[in-house]
Amino acid sequence: MNIDDKIYIAGHNGLVGSSIVRRLLRNGYSNLIMRSHTELDLVNQSDVNDFFSENKPDYVILSAAKVGGIFANSTFPADFIYQNMMIESNVIYSSYVNKVKKLVFLGSSCIYPREVNQPMREDALLSGILEPSNEPYAIAKIAGIKLCESFNRQFNTDYRSLMPTNLYGIKDSFDSENSHVIPALISRMHNAKTTDSSEIVVWGSGRPMREFMYVDDLSEAIIFILNMSKSSFQEKINHSLSHLNVGTGIEISIKELAYIIKKVVGFEGKVIFDSTKLDGSPRKLIDATKLTNMGWKHQTNLEDGLLKTYEWYLNNLQSKT
Repeated sequence: MNIDDKIYIAGHNGLVGSSIVRRLLRNGYSNLIMRSHTELDLVNQSDVNDFFSENKPDYVILSAAKVGGIFANSTFPADFIYQNMMIESNVIYSSYVNKVKKLVFLGSSCIYPREVNQPMREDALLSGILEPSNEPYAIAKIAGIKLCESFNRQFNTDYRSLMPTNLYGIKDSFDSENSHVIPALISRMHNAKTTDSSEIVVWGSGRPMREFMYVDDLSEAIIFILNMSKSSFQEKINHSLSHLNVGTGIEISIKELAYIIKKVVGFEGKVIFDSTKLDGSPRKLIDATKLTNMGWKHQTNLEDGLLKTYEWYLNNLQSKT
């Protein structure tokens, strides 16, 4: 990318989008196009078409999505599949119509089957049954991959799909009920600490294994991928028309994670695991060999990332209450 190219970051206020903006600005890119949800509803096809026609971005990073943890996915399945499929369809199609040079679509490791060989390789896509608790969201993300793949095949576009592992970090959603596991545990343990609670209850047995990556590491991967030429990128992934994993290759149990967050937050009470609640997939470790062979590697270890995240939580969210 040239330093003055117009780059549209869809979802710039979210966990991933805000990190991408910080990294782009730090790397000297200043011609950034950003719209909040109130300014542009990406579910509305007409509004998205008008926006692209007026602004003509050179590059698009599609990080906008409706996201949430097991509770949210189980409670609002229609919202998760409909809104995500509409966002993807509108942005990808408008990118094609308005001749965007490159687009990066961000998915999720939940696209892979529940019972799949670990670590999960890119070619495991559509090889088995999805985890039921987040199937609607996963299907929407698979549709996004196939949209990019199909436009590349039919129209020779340059749309690249990245599948990050579980993310956390600055500007995450810390809703104790609807957010992902790390921000939910940080919020709940902090509240328990400040109210002198003797215990907190965590959904599930604590046995499932998960991989986590600090969000700024993903942003570096996105910029790294965007700066590769089309021919070089295709050569590196063996001319695959599909997607690329982004991860750390390191996994940890939910129980171990809870005790690390307990230490970071300074909560001294008891952590109880409610095994009557959903566990989700037993293991989710992605194989990011293709990307690491290109020369990218994550930089932030889990405890350092959690410390940065909790510090931001204290300085920002708590100051508003």
